[in-house]
Amino acid sequence: MTPIESSEADFNRAAGATLAHIEQALEAADLDFETPADGIIEVEFEDGSKLIINRHGVAREIWVAARSGGFHFKPQNGDWVDTKDGTPLYTKLTALVAAQGGGTIQL
Repeated sequence: MTPIESSEADFNRAAGATLAHIEQALEAADLDFETPADGIIEVEFEDGSKLIINRHGVAREIWVAARSGGFHFKPQNGDWVDTKDGTPLYTKLTALVAAQGGGTIQL
């Protein structure tokens, strides 16, 4: 992940790189996903449930909506961490995908 400084441009670059990395992992895992707009990834699982990952510019966070709830990730020490419990984004995504029946992804 690139360093995330205080500017909006830095946030957008870092979030874009993170979302691109997530897309690559989803492709490698052969999961069904779409990118309906810039900064949004929608993953659909066999049971019809969805996981939505998006960049939220105003809050300068990456947000994840899953069957189990909503999660916000802020930049911290070169990583994206859950604002509630400090879990890294990739760790949480791996668990959320598995919980919704998507198997294992490598992030």
